[in-house]
Amino acid sequence: MNFRFFANAALAMGIVLSATACKEESKEQTPPEYATITVKEDSVTVKNSFPATIGGNSDAEIRSKVSGFIVKINISEGDMVKKGDVLFEVDHEIYQAEYNTALAQLHVAEAKVETSKLTAQNKANLAKKGIISEYEKKLADNSLAQSVAELEQARAMLDNARTNLDYTYIKSPSDGVVGNIPVSIGNLVSPSTAEPLTIVSDISKVYANFSIDEKFMLFYTEKGGVNDILKLMPNVELKLATGEIYSEKGVIETISGVMDTKTGSAKMSAMFKNPKQLLRSGNTGSVLIPKIIKNALLIPQTATYELQDKKFVYVLNDSNVTVNKQIEVEPLTINQNYIVTKGLKAGDRIVIEGVGSSVKNNMKITPITKEQSDAKLKAATTK
Repeated sequence: MNFRFFANAALAMGIVLSATACKEESKEQTPPEYATITVKEDSVTVKNSFPATIGGNSDAEIRSKVSGFIVKINISEGDMVKKGDVLFEVDHEIYQAEYNTALAQLHVAEAKVETSKLTAQNKANLAKKGIISEYEKKLADNSLAQSVAELEQARAMLDNARTNLDYTYIKSPSDGVVGNIPVSIGNLVSPSTAEPLTIVSDISKVYANFSIDEKFMLFYTEKGGVNDILKLMPNVELKLATGEIYSEKGVIETISGVMDTKTGSAKMSAMFKNPKQLLRSGNTGSVLIPKIIKNALLIPQTATYELQDKKFVYVLNDSNVTVNKQIEVEPLTINQNYIVTKGLKAGDRIVIEGVGSSVKNNMKITPITKEQSDAKLKAATTK
């Protein structure tokens, strides 16, 4: 048996195993690579969203000023109407009869005045000649004055009858769009009817009514007080219920100077032009108010993980060892980035890859850029 051969083989095998072990040990000691970024300050614009309801420039309740049965409806819900258009007609007969009676009474009164004038003139001539007493002349003058008063009364009654007859034609007080029509032909209406016949909304421009919280109010009042808020407020946008952004920009026109103690909010109203009549009273949406934040710290959402409703990131120390750190962020995000308000500062290095899964606290890593990480992933997927 060749003992020298076995000895040499064993020695060679030992050398190979030793080299392999050293190689594996060296490999294990190389920290894994993860993408990191350096936090920087930047000026960003966020859009705060506030739920809003839309109202027309004016929402006129249409009511009947006379009592009677509806005999005609000239409109449908959603119709566009002009000022003066007849919307409803109430039974005219009784009011037409009252008008005719008042007109006849006016003619009688006019004739009586003419007769009284002739009588008074005649009495005046006779009194001048001494044929009748001054007393009889005075009676004739008084009779003329009474006739004139009765004529004025007849004219007033005719005007009232004409007005009531005109009120049987219920007209639109303004240009606008017709709302819900809860009545139908044959319904009895009167000035005391609780529900309006319909509502005509002038929507040439509309108002988005919403409320802002105390924190947002302070953001502007700290810059100049309540009286200056309207000057400081930027143009706003309207996000429709469909998720689309309305084409016209809006202007904040009114703001409540007092916070509601029950809700902790203040009411605001933004005006939007509505040339295409797209917006209607009763629509809903969200008013978007831009807010500029200077020296903001932006970090990717993927760089954070949550624990008991709190957000954390991994910050690298000078030895490239991870240190978990709690942060606070704005409630709004920008392109899947958080705006950090507390917990980080410019110049901090944070891990943006493997957070919440493979990266752990107090773990040494090899930092690489996001571009290098993307290139590694692409190379691995193309093999």
